[in-house]
Amino acid sequence: MSVSSRGRFFLAWMAAALAAGCASPPAPKELVQATPRKPAIVFMSDFGTANDAVAICKAVMVAIAPDARIADITHQVTPFQVEEASRFLFGVTPYYPPGTVFLVVVDPGVGTSRKAVIVKTKKGQFFVLPDNGLITAVLDRDGLAGAREITNQNWMIQAAVSSTFHGRDIFSPAAAHLAEGWDYTIAGPEVAQLVRLTAKSASLGDKGISGDVIGLDDPFGSLITDISAEDFARLGYTLDDKVVMQINKKQVMLPYVKTFMNVAVGEPLLYIDSRGRVAIALNQGNYAKKFGVEAPATIFIPKKTIAPATVARPRKPVPRR
Repeated sequence: MSVSSRGRFFLAWMAAALAAGCASPPAPKELVQATPRKPAIVFMSDFGTANDAVAICKAVMVAIAPDARIADITHQVTPFQVEEASRFLFGVTPYYPPGTVFLVVVDPGVGTSRKAVIVKTKKGQFFVLPDNGLITAVLDRDGLAGAREITNQNWMIQAAVSSTFHGRDIFSPAAAHLAEGWDYTIAGPEVAQLVRLTAKSASLGDKGISGDVIGLDDPFGSLITDISAEDFARLGYTLDDKVVMQINKKQVMLPYVKTFMNVAVGEPLLYIDSRGRVAIALNQGNYAKKFGVEAPATIFIPKKTIAPATVARPRKPVPRR
């Protein structure tokens, strides 16, 4: 290569390098617009885990919505206990964003005239479930935006619908279609009035508060009550007080403490749980099993009594001798 050729090659190389240096750098990863994620399907049932029902329902959903993210609340709801499922649903939903699809199959009335519905709350969440009161507590808190009965065959499994497995044939397909972005208003006619549960609540009176053990915090066997922290505070107790109370009309005395390890291992305690309710537990034990308490059970906590101050009686003067 001649000197002039080498010079022209060097100049061309320098020009290319300068051009590359002046080019716009690639956009940072955080500036690249990500594909919007589809809403999650959050699944709860009383199917248990000893059979294939949950797996079948998930298979139906994935076949319709392959990219669906499916999370589980629990499949260990006490069979047929709509009130228990309603309580779980109420506790979980605040932690999920608008657009989330909740699929709930606790359906003792399957195959009857009860409606299969899609409910939308004012928070923007969707609920696919039987119209048997499951949604009551959530609606009381979040408000109702609309409800539709699932009657459109396109929202159901594309096969014969059974009379005993609507979780597979109606509810799971409908949840998957919602996750895929289908408009819930075309699932069927509007539902003017949903079935509601009659809510149980503790009663505060002059002598104290009467309530119920509404469930067990399994597997720990702690007693969950319907007495709120606010109502309990009105009774006048403070931390480390001994609370003399009744469970199923049987008197017990429990220390009111902040957490489990404030008492010795194996000892009972009364505390305010993470959901703001009075609860009763056994530190590193199972209160329900040890003391034979099951839900439902009655509970009464009296108002704190303040012992009157002891007034010292004057002593009689001792006569001098």
